[in-house]
Amino acid sequence: MKRVCLVCMGNICRSPMAEVVLRRTLAERGLDAEVDSAGTGGWHAGEPMDERALATLADHGYDGSSHRARQFDRAWFAERDLILVMDHDNLRALRRIAPPDADIRLLRSFDPAAPEGAEVPDPYYGGREGFVEVLRMVEAACEGVAKHLEDH
Repeated sequence: MKRVCLVCMGNICRSPMAEVVLRRTLAERGLDAEVDSAGTGGWHAGEPMDERALATLADHGYDGSSHRARQFDRAWFAERDLILVMDHDNLRALRRIAPPDADIRLLRSFDPAAPEGAEVPDPYYGGREGFVEVLRMVEAACEGVAKHLEDH
């Protein structure tokens, strides 16, 4: 069974949204994988998902109500097959502490329509429309992740 971790800064917006979407995408395809998420920082550890992220998910038929934020633990590199980050800052942060064989990639690298190096922007300081845009990006990328996991 493959294990995938999605990572953003505080684990209350982007990565938990992506976790919920990827989990459902994989289940709909009958793929057996464990999916979780974390933040590179621990500021929000134990907190639920941002209310705007939760509402955006709910508006589109997803349930993120059980999520509680947590910080990425270096030991997880050995326990995860694929680590998907939302932006270059998180990519650099994890690569600094990762073993050489860790598979860490930008989530949007799995969306064939996204430009090379595309990030999922942090919607935290903006309005509700930013969360809808994040969901659109995440859904597109999660389809690509599912295809990748099917093929590997």
